Amino acid sequence: MSTNEDVKLPAQDDTLSEQNILQLLAKLTSVTDEIARVIVGQRDVVQQLLVAMLAGGHCLLEGAPGLAKTLMVSSLAKTLELDYKRIQFTPDLMPSDIIGTEILETDHDSGERFFKFKQGPVFTNILLADEINRTPPKTQAALLEAMQERTISYAGSIYSLPKPFFVLATQNPVEQSGTYALPEAQLDRFLMFVRVEYPSADEEVEILKRTTGTHSATLKEVLHTQDILTLQSLVRQVEISSDLVEYISALTRDTRPAGSSSQQVIDFVRWGAGPRAGQALVLCAKANALLNERFAVTLADIRRVAHGVLRHRILLNFQAEAQNITTDAVIDHLLKNTPLPKSPLALATPNSNAS
Repeated sequence: MSTNEDVKLPAQDDTLSEQNILQLLAKLTSVTDEIARVIVGQRDVVQQLLVAMLAGGHCLLEGAPGLAKTLMVSSLAKTLELDYKRIQFTPDLMPSDIIGTEILETDHDSGERFFKFKQGPVFTNILLADEINRTPPKTQAALLEAMQERTISYAGSIYSLPKPFFVLATQNPVEQSGTYALPEAQLDRFLMFVRVEYPSADEEVEILKRTTGTHSATLKEVLHTQDILTLQSLVRQVEISSDLVEYISALTRDTRPAGSSSQQVIDFVRWGAGPRAGQALVLCAKANALLNERFAVTLADIRRVAHGVLRHRILLNFQAEAQNITTDAVIDHLLKNTPLPKSPLALATPNSNAS
């Protein structure tokens, strides 16, 4: 597999030179460093958020309370020149509270009364859907439609959402009382499903020091709106070999019990990942390569994003639950046992910039 030393990414236009591209990639690194001034650890989670954003998809974050999921998203928004809004999902939240509604107004000159559409909080660049599983399905569906279509339809009119549009949804896996679990078909609309784990002992000590004193960090904007749109376009220009595309197809197809070569999948999986998972693997692998200043995908990029892409697209059966088999364990098994690409170039080790 070629590396960034011998693969030149084509410019979109005359103004976007190779030097401009490298400057944009350097800014991406600065985003991670800037967020680290506020968030202790969790660099892997931040990297996955950036991968989802570059790939043009949405991300679902799951973690116990108090792991700074909301702070992480708001910190990311502050490092980007993008509009940011937050919705706290509750059981009484209605679709109109998200997408907007019509209000009756009066023309002061003519006295004529008319309806005017008042945009809801979904009309933004970065939307934090906090505790999305706390709201009823009809409200979840209103947001998920906006995520998929990038438009809002109301009273026969269609309203386009701003570009870029990136939804970060959080859910709490601990307390299930009064929650509405997202159906598998709706989970599939999220490009990645990222789990936020507890910090290490050293990280937790640092968190206590930072948050109980006078320490305060002011984040600065690193990437502008046009920078992000350019990077999202560049992701699709990153090269990926036919061998790696075939490997992704084989990996995705092996998650399906019917015809799978994995006995673990046959025994423990009820439904496997669909073609959208393969598309997501390709795009996220490309985004991960670009994030690490490489212009060609390696096997390591695919493995790096596989769990985030597949874990919400594999539905386990009751036997797996009884034996405490997790989707991550199934993915680990598939990554270990799916035949590797035949070409030695596809197995090339990423350069030093890779994660």
